[in-house]
Amino acid sequence: MDPSDLADVLASVRAFIRAEVVPLEEQIDEQNEIPARLVEQCKSMGLYGFAIPQRYGGLGLNATEEVQLVFELGWTTPALRSLFGTNNGIAGHVLLEGGTEEQKKNWLPLLASGEVTASFGLTEPDAGSDPSALTTTARRVGPDWVINGSKRYITNAPIADVIMTFARTNPDAPGNRGISAFLVPAGTPGLSIGPKDHKMGQFGAWTADVHLDDVRVPADAVIGGADGIDNGFRIAAKCLAHGRVHIAALCVGMADRLVHESVAFAQTRRAGERPIASFQLVQGLIADSVTDYRAGRALVLETARAFDAGTDTIGGPAAAKYFCSEMVGRVADRAVQVHGGAGYMRGVPVERFYRDARLFRLYEGTSQIQQVIIAREALGEAARG
Repeated sequence: MDPSDLADVLASVRAFIRAEVVPLEEQIDEQNEIPARLVEQCKSMGLYGFAIPQRYGGLGLNATEEVQLVFELGWTTPALRSLFGTNNGIAGHVLLEGGTEEQKKNWLPLLASGEVTASFGLTEPDAGSDPSALTTTARRVGPDWVINGSKRYITNAPIADVIMTFARTNPDAPGNRGISAFLVPAGTPGLSIGPKDHKMGQFGAWTADVHLDDVRVPADAVIGGADGIDNGFRIAAKCLAHGRVHIAALCVGMADRLVHESVAFAQTRRAGERPIASFQLVQGLIADSVTDYRAGRALVLETARAFDAGTDTIGGPAAAKYFCSEMVGRVADRAVQVHGGAGYMRGVPVERFYRDARLFRLYEGTSQIQQVIIAREALGEAARG
C-alpha cells in the first residue's frame, strides 16, 4: 500500500477506536457483545479484509503494514479485533495459503466485505498445541467426504458462516501427516455449535465447541482440491505463523494502552501532598513497562519485515508471539500494581485488560510451544536427539 494511503488508514482506525470503541469498553465487557453499529462500521472501514489481497476485495496489507494497524486495534478491548481477526488471520489464511483459485474467488471477497465470517476449526478436546493428536476424521463416501468429530474453543463459531475444519483423512499416516482441511458451511446437516464459552476475560469475543456428526461435504470442499488431501497440517502451520505475528502486534498495542493508563493514573493520583508519580518505586514500575513495550514493538516490526521478505517465517513469529504475550502480562500486572486497590475494581480499564491479556499466552500456540519452536530453529537436528 502507498505510504500515504496507509497513514490515512491508520489515522482513521485510531480515531474510530478512541472516539467510538473506548467509551463502550465497559458495556462490551458487561454485556458480552459488540454493538451492531460498531460491527457495521468495521465492515465499512474494510477491517474484515485488511490482510486479504486487493484483487479479492481486501486492503492487501503486508505483514509490516498489518502490524501497524494491529497496534491501533490493541488499544481497546481485544473483542473488537476478534470480530474480524479470523477472516484476516488463521481462517482466511487457510484459503490464501492452500486454496484453489476457484475457492479464493468464491470465498475471499465475502470474507473481505464481512458478508461472511469464518472460523478456524483445529483445536479439539484432546488436541490443542499438538495437532498430531487430532481425532476428527473424514472418510470418502462415493464422491463426498463424511466428517465426524468435535472441535473446542473455536473463535467466532456462534456466528460463523463457514468453518475451516481440519480432519484426519489418512488414519495410517503418523503424527501430523494425513490431515486435510475442509470448507464446512454453517447449516450443513450434522454440524452443530455448542453454547458460548464463559471465559475469564475477552468478553464480547465468542468461542464455542463445534460438533460434526456425519457431516457430508463434496469433494471440492477440500482446501486445495485434490492437491490439498493430506496437506492440512502444512496449511495450518503457515496460518499459525502469520497469526503469531498478528497476535504479537496486538499484545504491543495493549501494552501501549496499559502504559498510558498507568502513567495517567500515577500523574493524577496523590498520596498526601504528592502525586504517586514522584515515588521512585512507582517510577520503576513505569520504567519497566515502558521498556517492555518498546522492546516488543521493535521486535514485532523487525519480525514483520523478515516475514515479508521470506527470510524468517517460523522462528521469528514464534519469538515475537512468545515475548510479546509474556510481556503484556507483565505490563498488565504492573498497571494493576500502580493503581493499587483501584486496579482490582471492575470498571477500571486495567482490571479488564489484566483479565484479557492472560489468554494471549495460550492461543495460537502456548508459550511453551513457542519455546520448542524457537529452540528447534536454533539447535536444528540436535534438538530432536
